[in-house]
Amino acid sequence: MDDIVKSKALAVETAKLLTEHKAKEVNALYIGDISSFTDCFVIGTFTSQGHLKGLVRHLKEYLARNHLSPVHKHRKIESENWVLIDCGRIVIHLLNEESRTFYELEKLWHSGETIYSEERVHSPSRSS
Repeated sequence: MDDIVKSKALAVETAKLLTEHKAKEVNALYIGDISSFTDCFVIGTFTSQGHLKGLVRHLKEYLARNHLSPVHKHRKIESENWVLIDCGRIVIHLLNEESRTFYELEKLWHSGETIYSEERVHSPSRSS
């Protein structure tokens, strides 16, 4: 149970980091109950190749500070539409707008629990 709480907390922190660095439509999903390979997905949209490089740099620094290491070393980013950073318990997906729209990861993993949504963070709260 403790591992699930840690995974969720790291996923939310990662999502907040992406939001702070201007990634769009950032969401974190807990999918541990329906996935055999990870606990959480963090999904964000980048706006340009320069933006993607910056996000990856910030993520690498964040992961190193938190003693997390990607399962694979990422190759040089030239012109990519989708970068996947697999940290075991957390998998980070950075997509351009076209790929994000095409793959619709949130719809594919719709039975997962949304634990962070940039939309909710930036929406004004409404009272009934």
